Amino acid sequence: MYENIRYEVNDPVAVITLDRPDSMNAWTGKMDSEVLDAMSRAEADPAVVGIVVTGAGRAFCAGADMGALSSIAGGGPGAGLTNDADAPWREEEGDFAGRFAYMMKIGKPIIAAVNGAVAGMAYPFALCCDVRVVSPDALFVTAFAQRGLIAEWGLSWLLPRLVGPSVALDLLFTSRRVKGDEALALGLANYLVAADELLPFCRDYIEKLAQTSSPTSMAIMKRQVYEHFHQGLGAAEQHAYQLMVDSLYQSDFKEGVQSFVDKRPPNFPRLGTERAKM
Repeated sequence: MYENIRYEVNDPVAVITLDRPDSMNAWTGKMDSEVLDAMSRAEADPAVVGIVVTGAGRAFCAGADMGALSSIAGGGPGAGLTNDADAPWREEEGDFAGRFAYMMKIGKPIIAAVNGAVAGMAYPFALCCDVRVVSPDALFVTAFAQRGLIAEWGLSWLLPRLVGPSVALDLLFTSRRVKGDEALALGLANYLVAADELLPFCRDYIEKLAQTSSPTSMAIMKRQVYEHFHQGLGAAEQHAYQLMVDSLYQSDFKEGVQSFVDKRPPNFPRLGTERAKM
């Protein structure tokens, strides 16, 4: 049982709902560990092809809980929001060992269904998801400069790669409010849909992936995209070549070709089953 989130699985989709609507789903240390646990469960569940993250009520996540921030400002404990050495997301080292960057290592698509405000530390959380689907009610606000803070939790790496350095600095300097339509135009979002269509759209997106795309291929391509951000083109191409050669001898390639020849939907194995091979 979770206290700060809800977790539901309805094949092929897992939905993680940040569930503190009275505080606009403000982030807490408890939420931190619960989201990580739910992500791990979804990754290990063969019934799950993709993961949707959203917020209860009128916000996605308003950033760090203000009670915890007030405690820190007054010299008190960080309530799980500071970089504690024993935080569960600190167990690994490397480029994807951060508070939210671990989601980039999860071998399944993660969609942020942004239904309202995304502020402060929720900004990098949303950007660490693979795809962002927003409603017109979505609202992105960095907020750090207005709190005497800096671009937290990898945002200085994530944001320029989506919108470019000049736009990223504008958003960080001003903390101006970016609504759903502008988020789409800037590249913060992949899709803009009506509020009542947000979760159905995300579910349909994952259902189509489950029907047509190899889960193994998607997991490898996700790893390629994020790992190759840290490499030059030559190294990325050489790595891709080896992965391509390996894929030619896997069952998913044979099924992909045969299903095309047979003019039928492919029957790819789910991750976590005996048939699936990374």
